[in-house]
Formats: sequence, structure tokens, C-alpha cells
Amino acid sequence: MLELDDEVAELHRIIAGGQLSPVFQPIIDFRARATLGYEALIRGPQDGALHRPVQLFAVARRHGLGLALEHACRQTSLRAFAKLGLPGRLFLNVTPGCLLDLQMMDGDARELLAEVGLAPNRIVIELTENQSIADVPGMQEALLHYRSRGFKFAIDDLGEGFSNLRMWSEVRPEYVKIDKHFVNGIADDRMKFHFVRAMQDLAETCKSSLIAEGIERASDFLCIRDMGIACGQGWFIARPAIEPARQLPAHVMSALAQSPLSFSPLSSGTTAPPTAGSLLRKVEPLPHDANNEMAITRFEQNPELGVLPVVKGMQPVGVINRHSMIDRFARPFRRELFGKKCCDQFMDQVPLVVDEHAGIQELAMMLALAPKHYMLDGFIITSGGSYVGMGSAHDLMATITEMQISAARYANPLTQLPGNVPINEHIDRMLTTGTEFVAAYIDIDNFKPYNDTFGYRRGDDVILLLSQLVRESVDQRSDFVGHIGGDDFFVIFQSADWENRCWQLVSSFAERVEAMTSPEESAHGGYMADNRRGEFGFQRLPTLSVGAVRVMPGQCESHREVAAAASVAKKQAKKRSKESSGRFSGSVFIERRRLGHGDAHSPVLRLLN
Repeated sequence: MLELDDEVAELHRIIAGGQLSPVFQPIIDFRARATLGYEALIRGPQDGALHRPVQLFAVARRHGLGLALEHACRQTSLRAFAKLGLPGRLFLNVTPGCLLDLQMMDGDARELLAEVGLAPNRIVIELTENQSIADVPGMQEALLHYRSRGFKFAIDDLGEGFSNLRMWSEVRPEYVKIDKHFVNGIADDRMKFHFVRAMQDLAETCKSSLIAEGIERASDFLCIRDMGIACGQGWFIARPAIEPARQLPAHVMSALAQSPLSFSPLSSGTTAPPTAGSLLRKVEPLPHDANNEMAITRFEQNPELGVLPVVKGMQPVGVINRHSMIDRFARPFRRELFGKKCCDQFMDQVPLVVDEHAGIQELAMMLALAPKHYMLDGFIITSGGSYVGMGSAHDLMATITEMQISAARYANPLTQLPGNVPINEHIDRMLTTGTEFVAAYIDIDNFKPYNDTFGYRRGDDVILLLSQLVRESVDQRSDFVGHIGGDDFFVIFQSADWENRCWQLVSSFAERVEAMTSPEESAHGGYMADNRRGEFGFQRLPTLSVGAVRVMPGQCESHREVAAAASVAKKQAKKRSKESSGRFSGSVFIERRRLGHGDAHSPVLRLLN
């Protein structure tokens, strides 16, 4: 344990002697299946009392040397990152106080970046202090200052305290890191799952990308990925290292390959949905040490070449835009002045890089949220981290449009949901891949007399209402909704809480139908009209019956068996719903018996009364 005077002396020695050692931990982009960048973390002397960052920064704060230590950490991290030539973005931990420091704002950061050859748009300033910002006007001015130069922002440890939410609203960051408490064990903890889901909804509203920190287990990795969280970081992906790997480890690539089947209408078809690799165009890359004259010559030789990818070895490091470069060289003497200089002078150092197996829809979402110049530059496609070609936004939009047209061909004309053909194809794909799922057949009870009595317009309104509620009740990232026809709907669930979703749907439908009826009809729970046999009598208001069947791998051979089992479950739900005496009823029947294995387990039925 160091004495106070020894602490100060040791800290001064560490800062002045350049004894800080940065380590870098990769951050993965699940959508691109590639490395987004690296977070720089600082260590003190290996065998010293201040090796661990917690002790190091605690001593600095105690003696008023926090800013001095931060400046030293920033310089050390930037120099090491540039020297290693790591790809992607660099996440630098900075406290709000340091961000407002005049030394940093008056060009210190800009000069250092110019010295090491890093573009500001590669730097993400990660605000780390868990306290509210006292000088809000000053912070807003600082944010404008840095953003105008290309810097991005992140806030750390979302969920650790209320101050993080306030900082989110004040900073409006491009990235938000979820505290590791909510990530560790999320695959087995429904409360953590729902907390993170709420954070995700907020992030989508604020157009921020979430980064899940502290991923240490494969199950948590898969859960975070399947939830649609943009990025992840943690020991399962890679531990911090002085010289981190530039490519994702084999076990991470293997986990990414275990993608759940997409059930968007755009992915209909018996073949696998297209990936970024299907958009690949071969473009000979430019080596990173090529000069500007070589780049200009390539553009002049090929008028159709819009961008030039730049690689170091086979690792992509940037792209050069044709129009931007030619426009600059069109000015007098520019070719003579800059022709022999390195091409990275006019290169975008943060291109969009995606793995060849990245999904088309995820890629489209990334481009929609990315800065506009990515739509012009397109994206680099890699295989195992190595450059293989380029993809264009034009080709991506053409593919998406073709998929939409194909999906619309089999869509229900009233709800625009996938019809019988896509439903059957999706089920067959599930069976082929051996994926466990739940098939739910949804039917409106008492619909025909309601439609006959009040007219097809009100009948269509009820069907459209159900269509809306079904879409809202499912997890659109993993569940598939189809419209068989009339008042019959079909859902393929992969979400773990599918049973609760079914009951919420039944309950919501009953409430909304009641709200659509007259006070008299609502009071009695129905109306007087002819039934199917032409007999005049009391008719109950429409309700829902849901028959659900869990389908395990190897239990069924085709969609016909699944549809038949779900139809039987639906009939059981309708039968029990009719027997209910409640004013507003509905039922969910869950077939617990294993398909094709006798009656080993009894079915479970619950009624909503």
C-alpha cells in the first residue's frame, strides 16, 4: 500500500515516463458479422501498485491529477492504435470534465490525430462518468464542436443509474453501452431480457446503436444477437489484448452461423434468403501504400468504377470515392502537388465492412441508419475478415424490391400478410433445418353472424383489427405472421414467451371488439340476429380461439402435418370457448402431446372469462 506522497510521486513517474499500457478489446457488429472497432483500456506498470485501472484513476482523482492522467491515456491509446493499424473505430473513454477541458478543445486532439494519421470519424468518445452533467450549455457546445469535426459519441453502463438516462437525453449518442449486469445471464433471466428489450425500444426511437457489454457465455451471446441488439463486447468474443486479433475468432464465427431463420415476408421461399455475398462484385483493390496518381489512373481507365477499395494485405482499410477525388484533383496544380502522396489522404477510413454471410435485411437497415455517403460508396464484403469484393446500395435496393414483389404475389389482399404459399414454405424451412417452433392457429369465434348482421365493412374492420393485434403481439425479429384467409391467421413462434403473447392477443382482441360495439351490445355481450341455421337469437360478440402446437425437430415431415395438428388444436379451443359462459370469452388450447408419439401428455386449456 503506497503512502500519499508515494502515490503522487508514482503517478507522476507513470505519466511522465510513458509507463501507461493500452490494451484493446474488440466490439463486434452482429448485423455486419464483422468487427466494428476496439475499446482502448489502460493499464499501469505490470508489477506496480497502480497496475489496475481502478486504483490508477482513484489515485489520480484523489490528488487532482484526473485530467492529466486522461490526457496521457488518450495520447498513449491513439498512438498505439495507429501503430498497430487496427481496423474500424477506436472507442476512447473520456469523462465529461475532460471533454470540456480547453486543452482538448483547442486543437490538442486534432493535432494528435493528424500526427498519427487517424481521421476524427474513426474516434468514438465514450463518456464514462456516472453522474449528471452540471454544465449542460457548455456540454452542448462541446458536442457541436466535436461532432462538426466528425467525432462520434457513446455513453457507458446504461442501466447502472438514473444519470445514464439523463446523459442519453442530453448527449444524444450514436452508441449506447448496456451495463454488463443486464447482459450477464440474460439468456436465463426474463427480467433482464425485458429490461434490455425496453432499452432497445428506446434506442430505436433515438436512432442509437446498442452495444451489449460483458458477454461471457455463448448462450448470452446468442440471446443478444437474436434480440436484434446491434453490437456486442466481452470475454466470449475476445479478451483485451495489447495486440488484439483483427479477425473474429472461430468460435464467434461459428456462433454467428447459428442464425435463427428469419420469418419476415421478404424471406419467403424454400431457398435460403440472400446474403451480402449474393451482391458481390469483383473490384481489384488498391494497396494502402499506393499513391494518388495510381488511384486517379484507375478511375480514368474505368469510367464505371464508382469507388476504389483500399487494402493492407487483404484487410480492408478504406474506400476512395471517384467523384470526391476527381473533383479535388480538377483544381489547378492539385495533381502535381498530391499525385505522388499516399492515397489514404483522400480515403474514407471508416467504410462499411460486412461479412459475406450478413443478411440482406440487416444490411438494408444498417444503410438506412448510416450516414448518407455510405449509400453512394456502397460496402466492402469480406470472407473471414479478408477482402473479397464490393457491394452497391443500388444492387441491394434492387434485391429488396424483387423480394418485396415476390412476397406481395402471395400476400392476402386485405391485410397484406403472407398467404398460404409463404406460410407453407416457412414451415418446411423450419422442418428442414430442425428448428424447434410453435405453430399457432388463430380463428375468430362468432364471426359469420357478425359479418352477416353488420355488413362486410365492419367484418373487414374486425379482421384488420386482428391483423394489427397479431403483428403487435409477436416478436417481429423471430416470429412469422401469416393470413390463411377470411378470419383465420397463422403464427410461427420462436420467441420464448409465446404462450403469454397468445393470451395477451386474446385479451386485447376482446377489449378492442368491446370498444367497437354500441353500449347496449357491450352491456349484454352480444346482439340479436340470425345464426348460421337462419334461427333468430342471441349472438355473442366476436372473440378469439388459439390452438397451439409445439413442434420439435424430427416430429413432422412437411407443413401438412403441422397444419393438421394446429387445426385440431384450434378446434379444441373453439369447442371449449363455446362452452364458456362468460360474457366475453376466448381460449388458448395448447397441445402438450408429442406429435406422433401417442397421448403421453395431456393437453392444457385455459379460458378467458
